[in-house]
Amino acid sequence: MPHIVEIDSLSLPELDVYARLTQAQLRNRLEPEKGIFIAESPKVIERALEAGCQPLSFLMERRHITDQAAALLARCDPEISVYTGESSLLEELTGFQLTRGVLCAMRRPHLPSFESLCAGARRVAVLENIVDSTNVGAIFRSAAALHVDAVLVTPSCCDPLCRRAIRVSMGTVFQVPWTTIGQKAADWPQPGLAWLNALGFKTAALALSDRSVSIDDPQLMAEEKLAIILGTEGDGLSPHTIADCDYTVKIPMSHQVDSLNVAAASAVAFWQLRAR
Repeated sequence: MPHIVEIDSLSLPELDVYARLTQAQLRNRLEPEKGIFIAESPKVIERALEAGCQPLSFLMERRHITDQAAALLARCDPEISVYTGESSLLEELTGFQLTRGVLCAMRRPHLPSFESLCAGARRVAVLENIVDSTNVGAIFRSAAALHVDAVLVTPSCCDPLCRRAIRVSMGTVFQVPWTTIGQKAADWPQPGLAWLNALGFKTAALALSDRSVSIDDPQLMAEEKLAIILGTEGDGLSPHTIADCDYTVKIPMSHQVDSLNVAAASAVAFWQLRAR
């Protein structure tokens, strides 16, 4: 039986992870082994558990303990703490309505090196400085659905384990292998692109330029190993990235539309450029 804690004070220090710690504090860059992320909704939490993530505590409406969270709790340490209360109190604590009624604080997993992650991969996506968590989550969902072997994020990219990115991805951040490429901003685009080339990848920047080839270019589609580089909202990929990539790639448009949202563009690119 889990340790049920009825919330009678919003100031409990054990609730800090759900309401009062910033994303940077949760991530705990100085001591990554102590980092925490928040998973929201039973389906997302289930996928995190299946990926081997360690749960630390739960926050949920009281009715869910014996309802939609019962199977989750049965998979966890029987002494795990479950903080509970009425939905209005939990909304006051977190600042948002729990649309699926269940949150779980979990230990951040250890990230592998990008070299080990790319071993055996044929298609990888690289997210260059994408800052919108919704876009990051949507890209991971497309990557999971459309045959991407791994995702690499640059050091300045939004954290894929922030709560909103996890939720938008529907937990696919726990299904698609991912890691960072480089440890500091100066590692990208160089030497990051050179590292990918050394691993046998051709690099394809999604961008409009005079030298862009169509996304259905036969030579591009036939590459054995391809890294698909996606840029941040608004500015897109940096000029240095575009200049140093093996290909610059465009998605042909109609009705004078010049570009797609990065998440939509990623889905088109992942499908068209999937390994044959």
